[in-house]
Amino acid sequence: MRNVLYTLILIPFLLFCAFPVSAVEKEERKWQDESIYFIMVDRFNNGDTANDFEVNTADLKEYHGGDFKGITDKLDYIQDMGFTAIWLTPVFDNEAQGYHGYWINDFYKTEEHFGTMEEFKTLVDEAHKRDMKVILDFVVNHVGPNHPWAEDEQKKDWFHEKQPILNWDNQQEVENNWLYDLPDFNQENPETRKYLLDTAKWWIEETDVDGYRLDTVKHVPKDFWTDFSKEVKSVKEDFYLMGEVWHNDLRVVAAYEDTGIDGFVDFPQNEQLRTTFAKPDQSLGWLFTSLDRNKAFYKRPELLGNFMDNHDMSRFTRDVLQNKQNPVTRWKLALTYIYTAPGIPIVYSGSEIAMDGGEDPDNRRMMEFDGDKELLTYLSKLGELRNEHTALTRGELVQLHEASGMAVYKRTYQDETIVVAINNTSKSQTVKINSKEIADDKQLTGLLSDMQVKEKSGQYHLTINAETAEIFTVSEKSGMGMYPIAFAAGVILVSLLAFYVLRRSKRKITN
Repeated sequence: MRNVLYTLILIPFLLFCAFPVSAVEKEERKWQDESIYFIMVDRFNNGDTANDFEVNTADLKEYHGGDFKGITDKLDYIQDMGFTAIWLTPVFDNEAQGYHGYWINDFYKTEEHFGTMEEFKTLVDEAHKRDMKVILDFVVNHVGPNHPWAEDEQKKDWFHEKQPILNWDNQQEVENNWLYDLPDFNQENPETRKYLLDTAKWWIEETDVDGYRLDTVKHVPKDFWTDFSKEVKSVKEDFYLMGEVWHNDLRVVAAYEDTGIDGFVDFPQNEQLRTTFAKPDQSLGWLFTSLDRNKAFYKRPELLGNFMDNHDMSRFTRDVLQNKQNPVTRWKLALTYIYTAPGIPIVYSGSEIAMDGGEDPDNRRMMEFDGDKELLTYLSKLGELRNEHTALTRGELVQLHEASGMAVYKRTYQDETIVVAINNTSKSQTVKINSKEIADDKQLTGLLSDMQVKEKSGQYHLTINAETAEIFTVSEKSGMGMYPIAFAAGVILVSLLAFYVLRRSKRKITN
């Protein structure tokens, strides 16, 4: 009898747990689903003072002590912000004062200021344990300014003749002349080409990195990149190549897509992003135009990298301060856009606390971990939402409204729709969206706040405060439908029946 009673009591709980849920099984992650945290190794975190020789933190052009162990120690910090990948400046052995990593001395060794090869492998392994990918900055255009090979007669054919780039519109000069007086590799030389390709494959085989950010792509012939792409992708499946083609004409950038480079750091869009979000009352229209152009010119625009700044330009915070605006407020809006628009978000370390910095090297100050946490918290929430909602990484984007800086758009993937509202104006705005543009008789629920917007008379009325944003899910209106109500009533009736039988049994035992 007791077993029967337990069964009766258990029935309602089993029924409740069997209630259908709307969660969809998460698909396998693709590169377009990633979000990247960009780190200049020397300027991030000093985890091992034993390698701090020739360190001078008072000089921005000297080593400051950041190393592999320092990054490894902060992987949880990075992951907690929602990032799924890290991109590191070059880790190869560099010449003196090559703190930035781009003055390479030996392609097969790590920079001793950063740590040993084993410490780098540990960093990659620890990242992989957290399901985070590692992208390594790779340089094939040049070596350090005083590299002995440049003076070696036996390697004379490894380099182009020393002459500066005078005409930046002349592609032959751009590819063959010396960039900033750095010895320029001659990739047409079979020996040089083989060395560079072998090096690229060796680092993948030796360390298991997941991708390369390719430095100075436009300064290297396209046929070399075709060989490079083919060779490195033969080593590791789904190896990602992200090219740096610093040019504001996307047609110039897109022309390198046929070489096998997967995606590019989106410099043309960056110019629009910085202009749009540096101060209020700027239209977001150009951003949507930029997305349309990307779809027209790129085969895979979803693999472009969206970014606000990097180590080669003044920080976005500097633009905001020059406009006498609040950096945290402006960063929130900018990040909301790059986290909800097509493409891969790339965030330069320090942006999570709105670090300031002018032109190089002022934009390369040592990372601060004790700054204001308001923006960091907001960024972490964006990272969480992007990782949870596939519509934000794979969904088709449709613009619903844009007027003088107030924009609303949706992203739809399979049966999920996310609506994003960004008020880049100095006043509160109310936008009326026809329900047919989203869905009839539904409810918009805010993911950044507790805002709820129900469809009324065929419209959704979105009221967004000045210089704020909201991300909405589209769902059934709150309140239970007929089926859930009937189901709940059944659960209650079964529970009452179990309670009644239990009381009857107790009375019989007492009597």
